[in-house]
Amino acid sequence: MSLLRKISISILILIGFAISVLTSVGAEAARLKDISSIRGVRENQLIGYGIVVGLKGTGDGKAEFTSKSVARMLDKLGVKLDSGQVDSKNVAAVIITAKLGAFAKAGNPLDITVSALGDAQSLEGGVLLQTPMRAANEEVYAVAQGSILLGADGKNAFTTVGRIPNGAIVEKDVGADFSSRKMYRLTLHNPDFVTAARSILTINKELGGQYASAKDAGTIDIVTPFAYENRGVELLATIESIEINPDNKATVIINERTGTVVIGDKVKISKVALAHGNLSVKVTGKDGKVSKDGADEKVMLLDTGVSVGDLVQALNKLGVSPKDLISILQSIKAAGALNGELEVL
Repeated sequence: MSLLRKISISILILIGFAISVLTSVGAEAARLKDISSIRGVRENQLIGYGIVVGLKGTGDGKAEFTSKSVARMLDKLGVKLDSGQVDSKNVAAVIITAKLGAFAKAGNPLDITVSALGDAQSLEGGVLLQTPMRAANEEVYAVAQGSILLGADGKNAFTTVGRIPNGAIVEKDVGADFSSRKMYRLTLHNPDFVTAARSILTINKELGGQYASAKDAGTIDIVTPFAYENRGVELLATIESIEINPDNKATVIINERTGTVVIGDKVKISKVALAHGNLSVKVTGKDGKVSKDGADEKVMLLDTGVSVGDLVQALNKLGVSPKDLISILQSIKAAGALNGELEVL
């Protein structure tokens, strides 16, 4: 057996295993915490412009914006210089980015990423000077400073981007008081009417009343019960721990470049007959008959309504390659016999 043949069979075996895993997982419940988010509870992006010093001749050199930034910084420190007098390759202008947690408080540390803005060759050994970090509303929420780490001791790394663990300190509290809210809104990560309806029924059962309602397929509003008045944290903890059986569309995803096939457990196949090389596939009723013309022809008979997972497992037993499998699935979809969406990456 050739190496390519062994690899193809191994890939098909992995696909068959993935299908069985997907089928078993699909039947299990998921916490609302894992399939939805609470409106207003999210991270915020921060950005800042700063200067890195202490570089070993790998900085920006004569970049105009770097020279002006250094001159402005020195002016604040009491040193009067014109930007034309600043010419050092030990300095680099950088952009600093970070994510601010939903309920970050003043004094909390943040990890930051430092990226060269000019033509600096490397930030190795550099020190970021004190830099304010702003949110989209232009307000300063953190201040950053510290020594830059490139990883791998600076070898074989992308040397114009580095990190500073705990390199910023939050200066302003984030987030309003959730405990006293009269209503909360959940947003489903994958909007679906069935999932939303199931969520409402389960939440109302858990809270003992009609407190949850759906605005659309992806939005669920929850009125605070009297028993949870001013106890929003406990209410949200209860709701997030509720388990739901999320529904999803019947989908097959194909990546032709890598030969990867991901199949949802709800995908079914209607009556169809397909010939591919010396392979014949017929999906019929239980009394369907199959005939083969050649002695070397591989023939397979499946009942109507069979899942794509069953089809792939059967094809796997016949030694079909990933490339042929993708062609077969595309042909079945084109014939209108694949009951689901086929997405090609």
